[in-house]
Amino acid sequence: MFLHMKFFILCFLGLVFGEVNAVRFYKFEVVNSAHTRLCTKKTILTVNGQFPGPTVYARRGDLVTFDIINRSDQNITIHWHGVKMRRYPWSDGTDYVTQCPIQPGKSFTQRMILSDEEGTLWWHAHSAWSRNSVHGAIVILPPARETYPFPKPHAHVPIIIGEWWNSMIEIVYKGFLVGGTDPQTSNAFLINGQPGDLYPCSKQDTYKLQVESGKRYLIKLINGVMDNIMFFKIGNHNFTVVGTDGAYTKPLRTDYVAISPGQTLDLLLEANQPPSHYYMAARIYATGGEFVTIPATGIIEYVGNYTPPPSPLLPSFPQVNDSAASIGFTDQLKSPGSNVDVPKKVDETFFYTLSVNQFPCTNPSCSGSTRLLASVNNVTLILPKTVDILTAYYRGIRGIYTPDFPNFPASFFNYTQGTPLKEESRSEFGTAVRILEYNTTVEVVFQGTNLGGGVEHPMHLHGYSFYVVGSGLGNYDRIRDPPNYNLVDPPLMENIAVPMNGWTAIRFKANNPGVWYMHCHFERHVSWGMAMVFVVKDGERPNEKMLPPPPDMPRCGGEVSSPPLVIGEPDTTMGKREDAE
Repeated sequence: MFLHMKFFILCFLGLVFGEVNAVRFYKFEVVNSAHTRLCTKKTILTVNGQFPGPTVYARRGDLVTFDIINRSDQNITIHWHGVKMRRYPWSDGTDYVTQCPIQPGKSFTQRMILSDEEGTLWWHAHSAWSRNSVHGAIVILPPARETYPFPKPHAHVPIIIGEWWNSMIEIVYKGFLVGGTDPQTSNAFLINGQPGDLYPCSKQDTYKLQVESGKRYLIKLINGVMDNIMFFKIGNHNFTVVGTDGAYTKPLRTDYVAISPGQTLDLLLEANQPPSHYYMAARIYATGGEFVTIPATGIIEYVGNYTPPPSPLLPSFPQVNDSAASIGFTDQLKSPGSNVDVPKKVDETFFYTLSVNQFPCTNPSCSGSTRLLASVNNVTLILPKTVDILTAYYRGIRGIYTPDFPNFPASFFNYTQGTPLKEESRSEFGTAVRILEYNTTVEVVFQGTNLGGGVEHPMHLHGYSFYVVGSGLGNYDRIRDPPNYNLVDPPLMENIAVPMNGWTAIRFKANNPGVWYMHCHFERHVSWGMAMVFVVKDGERPNEKMLPPPPDMPRCGGEVSSPPLVIGEPDTTMGKREDAE
């Protein structure tokens, strides 16, 4: 079967894309494999038995194909996070948005089309909470004859900040859904799959990176944790941020970074300190709730003859709740100044409130009389189960979604102060999309609210990178704030943390036809429904139209691992009108 698929891909590639740099093939087998951390052995879902999963290497302009074989007992989808998938949303890997899950015993060949992405991205599962262990780095190098916009590194070093629960993540996930409250906290944070020697039973397996004095190392930092922004530091070393989310940035010299779930950063490290052992460490940033404060650690070991210290010194971090340090780092990111194509004028402006809502819950599984859900513009997304939204749009299947996602919230109120009225905090269930004409220039203002206490929201848009043109604390002011936008060198990102009780404005041009998910990358929030969908129509020219689906698209049915939200008796009729496009 896979030989047939490869023949199909190569023929289709020549007809549609013309010349590409190279075609690369990977085989991903999703399996249950046993792993031990913190003296606890359990079976987790992995790719090829590896935790984290294999690193994918490619160059800008390549096409990479993945034979995904599901040998596990759970449904699975795999998303190529940050890859735009030009005109080909069929391989975006988002369950019930762009595809039905790959069922146990089934397979699917996905194509990762690289266009202008360069730097660090990552891949992860996009079904239930299986991305906790099903994830890996994507390292995208420049084409062979091109150079970096910074001194060439001697080596690329993927570093994934992860998380470990002693309990089975499937049990944590199901308990979270039916309980209606914040999930059970993890037992440890990880660096490249290991907690580090500050945690019990972990000293011998601490991740170690050997470096040579005088050489440069490009650290490909990825935040793969489920629900937390993280601080990252290296003892006694500064480094230079040179990229984020698969795009280059102006060099930023710093001794720490704040990185949100889903985000990537490229850090150029000079091995210029006295030969010794130094900690690299990742610690949580959080403004409330229960959490693990022990940092995950790895060790940088200089090559040479010297006496290492009994234990490296732990670098000093900002305070756990230091929001100024988190926001301050992100605000310093800028585009390098070349090829900045930020839209100066916009055709559509959307104002999206991000809220955690309380719902009455009469189900005995709930921990009280109410449960938590989440919304964008007071709409809690309910995904279909019989067919994915992309297939429904492509084939004109009615009744799956409605094309009426609101441009503004149902009511306006003081979003970040005071106590909202009951009607202001209420949301509705819906499967609604926002349809965009091809080449529409779009501005989205994300407004955080204090509903549910108010927290950050790392918002991720599939299929696009966007320019982050402005942000601030408090309520967005459409008269005061736009004149202060950065339209000269804003950072190009696809994952941005909206500050707690604050706002962020992004801009992009809708020139990638397809169906594209936008959601909070806190797993608890997206599981509660903080998400929406853009549908971008075809343009007029042949190279502006969505490509047809491959012959082996998975079919819906045989639900295994995604129990529905338990909220009593919700009205799920919204999104079932007969006028869906």
